[in-house]
Amino acid sequence: MNSSLNHNIGLIGVPMDLGADRRGVDMGPSAIRYAGLQQRLEKLGYMIHDEGDLVVQRPKHYATSGTHLKYLGEIARVNYALRDAVSKQMEKGYFPLVIGGDHSIAIGTLAGVMQHKNNTGVIWYDAHADINTGDTSPSGNIHGMPLAIGLGVGHPVLTAIRGNTSPLCAKNVVIIGARSLDPGEKKYLKEIGMKVFTMHEIDRLGMSRVMDEALDIVSKGTNGVHLSLDLDALDPHDAPGVGTPVMGGISYRESHLAMEMVAERCVLTSAEFVEVNPILDEMNRTAKIAVELMGSVFGEKLL
Repeated sequence: MNSSLNHNIGLIGVPMDLGADRRGVDMGPSAIRYAGLQQRLEKLGYMIHDEGDLVVQRPKHYATSGTHLKYLGEIARVNYALRDAVSKQMEKGYFPLVIGGDHSIAIGTLAGVMQHKNNTGVIWYDAHADINTGDTSPSGNIHGMPLAIGLGVGHPVLTAIRGNTSPLCAKNVVIIGARSLDPGEKKYLKEIGMKVFTMHEIDRLGMSRVMDEALDIVSKGTNGVHLSLDLDALDPHDAPGVGTPVMGGISYRESHLAMEMVAERCVLTSAEFVEVNPILDEMNRTAKIAVELMGSVFGEKLL
């Protein structure tokens, strides 16, 4: 066990697929549990308090193609519930660990964390920046917008979930593994000066240097670090069970190194693992990788 992390982990499942508008990722929490999450972390010395899954209502009608902010109402409702669930775990002094579900759930996770850690640093480990708005998104899928919402930019129904807390500060956030950015995202990222380690930087500098620099950024002047890990950050060869795979991603071993380096810094205060889609997977392989990476970030070592 990483002695710097909380001994008690509050586990929250969010079977959300509306943000991705693609079925299957709603089964992610079950797949991750089935892959042995609780047993693995208990072997490391943690107490797992599994709060079960939040309820996500299926709409009677599917969103039409090209609609902006698809399923806005239900996604907002679930994220309000998730905000409160995460906040409750932190009030009890537990480490909140959220498993999804598509990446739209980061809206609620971040909102709950920020109620207790008002100057949070964020590691956004993802093939995508997820920093679109309804105006810039080509698809209208809200799982491409949670980081923008965390920064206070986007539809007021979603930014309101944060409540009275301040938004994230762009200088405290790093994106790692990006290789698929929409034009509006590129423009906005340049405007706010957020640090993005694309696959070019990972290839050129190596994961060790990237993580050293990233951890320096997210821990400087912050009162906690949140990890938001989308399994599509990994190359599809290693993690095939994701809804939006992008070739040329981070390797399995590079990802373990990244998580091990996060553990060594002893700064992590919350985490979420998202976008596991068992329907698109091979023998639950991606869920197993998610659990293995959780093992590393919670202090599991080879020796």
